[in-house]
Amino acid sequence: MNKSSSDIELVKKAIEGDASAFRQLVEEYKDVSLSLTCSIIKDYDAAQDVLQDAFVKVYNKLHQFSGKAAFSTWLYRIVVNTAFSALRKHQYFTQIEEVDEIYHQPDSKEDNFMKAADQEKFVKVALDRLKPEEALVLRLYYLCEFSIAETKKVTGFSESKIKVNLHRGRKNMHEQLTRILGEDIKQLL
Repeated sequence: MNKSSSDIELVKKAIEGDASAFRQLVEEYKDVSLSLTCSIIKDYDAAQDVLQDAFVKVYNKLHQFSGKAAFSTWLYRIVVNTAFSALRKHQYFTQIEEVDEIYHQPDSKEDNFMKAADQEKFVKVALDRLKPEEALVLRLYYLCEFSIAETKKVTGFSESKIKVNLHRGRKNMHEQLTRILGEDIKQLL
């Protein structure tokens, strides 16, 4: 059974009242959904609250899922819309830990070697400093490996808006990483 068929079966079971089927769907998609929500909201705790609201909406709208698109596309669209709605309503502000100083503190064991965990931290901080639309499109395109067409379905953005956000996002991401890492950005790239 392929992923799409499995999701459709779980949706049918969840509509019939099988709570464990819905829990399976949540487990399958919660990490990417949280990443998408964080790219918009920026505050981790607030993003978790918004994601909870999004999953409640998904549960309440399961009967509206037609199966024309992949379940993941349908779900991510609800997650993204809920996050943008919350952003407009509450105007969450980013509270970004300044990693510039942390990075430039010498580490006697591994002076100029950037650990994978550090790389992830720097990329996350740089993503958090981008505009929400840029961060969202970059996450969908690179981390979720969505095509432009799939990104269009999830975000509702036009193809040209997606391409512009990809271009600007890559440029701004590079600028942010350069600010954080300076010359050491070469280790990351």
